[in-house]
Amino acid sequence: MATYLDKILEQHRAIAAADGRAVDGLVAEAAEMPPARGFADALRRDSVGGDLAVISEIKRRSPSKGDLNAGLDPAVLAATYARGGASCLSVLTDVEFFGGSVADLQSARSACELPVIRKDFTVSAHDVCDARLMGADCVLLIAAALDPAELCDLHALAASIGLDALVEIHDERELEVALAAGATLIGVNQRDLVTFQVDHDRAVRMASVIPDTAVKVAESGVRGASDAHSLQAAGYHAVLVGETLVTASDPATMIAALRAG
Repeated sequence: MATYLDKILEQHRAIAAADGRAVDGLVAEAAEMPPARGFADALRRDSVGGDLAVISEIKRRSPSKGDLNAGLDPAVLAATYARGGASCLSVLTDVEFFGGSVADLQSARSACELPVIRKDFTVSAHDVCDARLMGADCVLLIAAALDPAELCDLHALAASIGLDALVEIHDERELEVALAAGATLIGVNQRDLVTFQVDHDRAVRMASVIPDTAVKVAESGVRGASDAHSLQAAGYHAVLVGETLVTASDPATMIAALRAG
């Protein structure tokens, strides 16, 4: 059965295959960028003492639910998230499926001092370099979207040009691949890639097998303070929250509630 991920990856791999830019040149250009803001460090800092860090997402739409907040202003929302106590930002840059853009990321990052992850479907070295060049502080690497060798190579490339890498997994097998690549920032996506249903129990189970040396992030399906509290109790240092925040009437208050658990 084809999943949303399959359709998205087909397009992104086609774009990557047509990209004729020299990777060496992009790496050299990325090396000249100012230092990144430290995405993983911000999560570690804000989760010290048992607190829960919140990665607040800027997302206009989703493939499964359509428009969420299509007319959002990324700068205004980023500033609101920062005021509410967010630790980091996540910004969708996929155009066709999520309605995002590079401009959204740059606008959001310019509006506050929070580190930003480029939330997109990274499939090539070009994608990793582009994340750094557009100003992102972290790149998303999805284990289900990459073979083990690709994941290892892209993770190493990210580190070499000063980017953190959030490696997204769903199960124990993908965790093994992530750890073999050297991942120390690991996200568990609660959403099933086939059914798109949220599996909260799986996230709780996975928290217990991710090494405590890693920063643990629960992604997707965090609907409120109760979910955040149970994920924190399971051992997560941070939650990544999108739909709940972009549809909230008062995102800053919602972030405060999530952090309180």
